[in-house]
Amino acid sequence: MLYSVMRILCLLHFLLSLCLSKSLHVGAKLKEQMILLTFNQEVGVPEWNGSDPDYCSWKGVTCGHHSHVEKLTLSNQNLGGNVSSISRLKALKWLDLSNNNFHGVIPPAFESLSHLEFLDLSSNKFEDSIPLELGGLRSLKILNLSNNMLVGEIPKEFQGLESLQEFQVFNNHLSGLIPAWVRNWTNLRVFSAYENDFSGRIPGTLGFISELKILNLHSNHLEGPIPGSIFSSGKLQVLILSQNSLSGELPEEIGDCQTLYSVRIGNNNLVGNIPKSVGNITNLAYFEADNNNLYGELVSEFSLCSNLMFLNLASNGFTGTIPPEFGQLMNLQVLMLSRNRLFGYIPESILQCKNLKMLDLSNNRFNGTIPKEICSISKLQKLRLCHNSIRGVIPHEIGRCRKLVELQLSSNNLTGTIPSEIGYMYNLEITLNLSYNHLHGPLPQQLGRLIKLSSLDVSNNHLSGNIPSAFNRMSNLIDVNISNNQLSGPIPRFGPFLKSPVSSYLGNKGLCGELLNITCEDQHHYVELQEYQYSSGISYEDIVSILPLFLAALLVLTVVVFMIRKWKEVLANDAVVEGDETNTKPYIISGRVFVNELRQEVYLDAVVQATLNESNKLSSGTFGAVYKALMPSGILLLVRKLISMDMTIMHYQSKIAIELQWLHKLCHENVMKPIGYVICNDVTLLIYQYLPNGTLAQLLHESIMQSGYQTDWPARLSIAIGVAKGLAFLHHLVIIHLDISSSNILLDASFKPLIGGIEISKLLDPTIVTGSIIPHVGSFGYIPPEYAYTMQATAPGNVYSFGVILLEILTTRRPVSEDFGEGVDLVRWVHGAAARGETPGKILDAKLSSVSNGWKKQMLATLKVALQCTDHRPAKRPKMMNVVRMLREISNN
Repeated sequence: MLYSVMRILCLLHFLLSLCLSKSLHVGAKLKEQMILLTFNQEVGVPEWNGSDPDYCSWKGVTCGHHSHVEKLTLSNQNLGGNVSSISRLKALKWLDLSNNNFHGVIPPAFESLSHLEFLDLSSNKFEDSIPLELGGLRSLKILNLSNNMLVGEIPKEFQGLESLQEFQVFNNHLSGLIPAWVRNWTNLRVFSAYENDFSGRIPGTLGFISELKILNLHSNHLEGPIPGSIFSSGKLQVLILSQNSLSGELPEEIGDCQTLYSVRIGNNNLVGNIPKSVGNITNLAYFEADNNNLYGELVSEFSLCSNLMFLNLASNGFTGTIPPEFGQLMNLQVLMLSRNRLFGYIPESILQCKNLKMLDLSNNRFNGTIPKEICSISKLQKLRLCHNSIRGVIPHEIGRCRKLVELQLSSNNLTGTIPSEIGYMYNLEITLNLSYNHLHGPLPQQLGRLIKLSSLDVSNNHLSGNIPSAFNRMSNLIDVNISNNQLSGPIPRFGPFLKSPVSSYLGNKGLCGELLNITCEDQHHYVELQEYQYSSGISYEDIVSILPLFLAALLVLTVVVFMIRKWKEVLANDAVVEGDETNTKPYIISGRVFVNELRQEVYLDAVVQATLNESNKLSSGTFGAVYKALMPSGILLLVRKLISMDMTIMHYQSKIAIELQWLHKLCHENVMKPIGYVICNDVTLLIYQYLPNGTLAQLLHESIMQSGYQTDWPARLSIAIGVAKGLAFLHHLVIIHLDISSSNILLDASFKPLIGGIEISKLLDPTIVTGSIIPHVGSFGYIPPEYAYTMQATAPGNVYSFGVILLEILTTRRPVSEDFGEGVDLVRWVHGAAARGETPGKILDAKLSSVSNGWKKQMLATLKVALQCTDHRPAKRPKMMNVVRMLREISNN
């Protein structure tokens, strides 16, 4: 009987416990749900549905035992507001709020998250000091507070974080010393505190952290020596200490750390030589020690680092010759030894480095000759030998360097002529600099084949003869300098030559032309006629005999055209007078067509009429709309109707005319230039030649376009390179585009891209026009984040917009789409791929990336460029010339 009673009591206890447990579980779930709902009210998480009681299924929420929230992943959601309520989720182990817009102080209440192992608050706007209360998170393994506005020191309370494996606080305003007690973080693998204001010495106690693999402290104010103890663990892989004030010698102990992969100690005050023990670092791939006070001879032991790909020892005090053992570095891609005191010959052993892409020996004392076999380095792209004492001739064999994009041989003792074979270096793009030598003879016609070249400098030589007419094909030239030679004849009336300063031609007594205000003599005209005779088969005597007849006919034609135009103007004026005075129809104040051949074909009245018919509208943008205009003569034009948001520009007709005429003279294959304009009483019309293939936006996003061309990745990459080149050209001229977008990239008959809208940047200058212009800079989806507070268009801003275009090309997605989620544009969607668990390959257009591995490889490489361009920090974005270079390299690989 007693036994039965006991069994009943046990059963009742079990049932009561079960009910109590369920009740507690239900209560806990309600509590967790209420916390999340409160948090959602504060910050507004997209896609969180408060009416769904199963909060564990909400995006970014992961639950564990008893439905307790253990993981919150809410990066790249454009969130802002108060995050303190999260501290009530007591079971939370993982909290990722990175890449949002949270600001203010990091909540000290996070101290109550005692189970937290992962905390990422990076890339927000948190300010003030790091809360010392975070030192109580003893379970914390990953802490990332980088890319915020934090100040002050690392709290001493943090020394208790003995489980910490990654500590990242880079790109803040933290100061003070790097504390010696970091030795307590015995499990630390990553210590990244670069781009702050830390001062003092690097603590030698870092050497006691046996698991440390990455130490990055660049761009601080650190001083004193590099402690040898940091190499003692034998596990360090990446050491970056550049851009500080470190002094002393590089420790011999560096050779004890064979795991080192990358060493960057440039831009410091280090002295002495590099220890020979560096040869023990068998994994070393990247060594950069430029801009220090290092001296002595180059250590040949670098040759033992068989994996070395990048060696930069520029701007130091090294002496002696280049060790021939360097030729054993079969993986070496970049060798930079410029601005030292090296001398002797360029060692032939260097020619054995078959993977070398960049050889920079400039600003030394080399006195040998250029090896004829220099092009046996088949991958060489940049050769810089300037500012030495190199003698002899430029070998004809240099024309075999077909991948060379930059050739710098200036300020040497080179003699002989310029080899015509240089004209076969079709990829030469950045510069050809042969200035300050003793070269003589003519400029080879073959140089005109260098149609990609941006800069040509042959100044301060003894060159003679005329400037070859073939140079007119060098459409990408930006800089030309032929000064201080013995050249003669006319300066070409060709864009790159016209826009170069007068100083680029001085010192040539025989040169003449409009730019020099020197009228060319009769023999110069005779030379031109002879060249024409040679190319056309017409003799000089034939030209002289028909010239009077030609001039007479031209005079008659001019008189007839003049009378017709006057008659049209009279009719137009009569129509205005007889019409209704209240009529708002635009009337022409002034207008001009710059191209002589088109002046008889373009009717300004017809241009105005075309913009009054909405059926002619092709597209609309921030600053106006684009129309097609069919002339009575049969030619088709494009007309941009400029919306005058600041009507003051209407009072600057002379400025408009001067600026447009100057812009018309710009000569670059990827920049669209105006052929004329019309100023009416209430609108300005800009006239262009018609381009048949529409805009890049139409090509990418409208199915009516050529589908075959849409799926061709090489064609898309070619378009990207063309746009980059055009934008780099504008930046060189200090023209900041106000509206870079795929809708402003037009495509000609061969799908070559031309950047449109550059006139807006000149007529509506954002540096002088206030309020009414600046808020409208850029198109939605392309505007860089900093414009919201700087209110100023910049070159880095243009780079960001170009990055958006790259992402469009790669993904075939529009810059703004509901598919990305509320408040998320293409840039945020792509940058957030990793947080969503998506590989880079998944965000690419599968129709392109699946065609071949080669295409996919190039697309992934282009994606890296796009991510750099769209970095939220303007200073981190590359310059457009560098973007051109990177895209060229991708195209060639």
